[in-house]
Amino acid sequence: MVNRRTMLAATASLLAARGTSAQDVKATRSFPAGFLWGAATAGHQVEGNNVASDLWLLEQVKPTVFAEPSGDAVNSFALWPRDMDLAKGIGLNSYRFSIEWSRIEPEPGQFSLAMLDHYKAMIEGCRERGLAPIVTFSHFTAPRWFAARGGWLNRDAPALFAAYCERAARHLSKGIAYALTFNEPNLMRLLRSVGLPQPVQALQREMLAAAARATGTPRFVSANAANFDDVDGMLPVMIAAHQAARVAIKSARGDLPVGLSLAMFDDQAVGDPTARDRARKDLYSDWLEVAKRDDFFGVQNYEPARYDANGRLPPPPGAKLNWNGAEVYAPSLAGAVRYAHEVTQVPILVTEHGVGTDDDTLRCELIPTALAELRKVMDAGVPVRGYVHWSLLDNFEWIFGFKPRYGLVSVDRKTFARTAKPSASVLGAIARRNGL
Repeated sequence: MVNRRTMLAATASLLAARGTSAQDVKATRSFPAGFLWGAATAGHQVEGNNVASDLWLLEQVKPTVFAEPSGDAVNSFALWPRDMDLAKGIGLNSYRFSIEWSRIEPEPGQFSLAMLDHYKAMIEGCRERGLAPIVTFSHFTAPRWFAARGGWLNRDAPALFAAYCERAARHLSKGIAYALTFNEPNLMRLLRSVGLPQPVQALQREMLAAAARATGTPRFVSANAANFDDVDGMLPVMIAAHQAARVAIKSARGDLPVGLSLAMFDDQAVGDPTARDRARKDLYSDWLEVAKRDDFFGVQNYEPARYDANGRLPPPPGAKLNWNGAEVYAPSLAGAVRYAHEVTQVPILVTEHGVGTDDDTLRCELIPTALAELRKVMDAGVPVRGYVHWSLLDNFEWIFGFKPRYGLVSVDRKTFARTAKPSASVLGAIARRNGL
């Protein structure tokens, strides 16, 4: 529930970001009819007790690179109706979430009707609340048995993934608005490009070796905790998996829009563009080529990346920074969207955008300013179908545990009480108005 004080603070932040007085408030920059306004979650990060997944094991083994285990997360496996009520109450008309492969197929070829029905109830719950369900089939996690077979280095991985997608789509696709096969399959390439500290890389390697020992297999491979020397080998397998999954999902419902999302910087050249172009080729080019044959493309952007002739530059002096020192730059989203459409020529859905910070005023400022820049790109002809904020909830942020806070809503991890932040009202006001 958003109280009066929260609403007043949110309105003040929105007006300040627009440079507008209270008397001037009116919808001056509308978005297209049917534009999707949403917030996102991901199964492992919010559901809790995803015990059959690869990531659950990696959190438990010793040593581990994870700051803490996910545990109950924020208990959304039980509390998903409350979360959807929050999304609706904020004023949103869509909700992005993921289905968990490890819950649906906990052992090879054994599909859980109970779990399929659970996710079907979630899709129906969205529809009952007027929320368009945007469903991700793989948001990083996979079954433990899949990772123990070599994960995305296994030549059978595309067929295994497609079989899961086909079975899930046969049960669930009727109510889905948009389907994503993968969430950020290029994440490890981004992490490799920015350079994780050597001690972290070594610890991750030891963690994966411990998981292999625990499962009695020669190699344990996970999508977002892979060794950097495995990243290039995973690329063609994951591309084949996406293509097979797209066919599988379409076999259940041919008119369902299917795509994938990428993590993208707003890449900018300062002078010589060689380093920027080299980075784009490494981080996105193969996936953008694949996306040309999809129904839409999901852009996920959090920061810019500026390059001179020698490589990536640090944030400029005086820049606003997020929780881990990366620049918060409102035009970044529009820049990433513009480039993604320029290459793919397919409609864009912003599937993630936000900021990790304990200072919600930064989020309140970012949302309307970034959306104003996005609207300019749309005015220039880029077809953007919707904007989905990451995240609805403060949740489990992978190796960093619960420290980073991206949510529009805070969560008490002992009581699981949800409390909307002022930024929820900022986004909600824009969504209800369908304009800035």
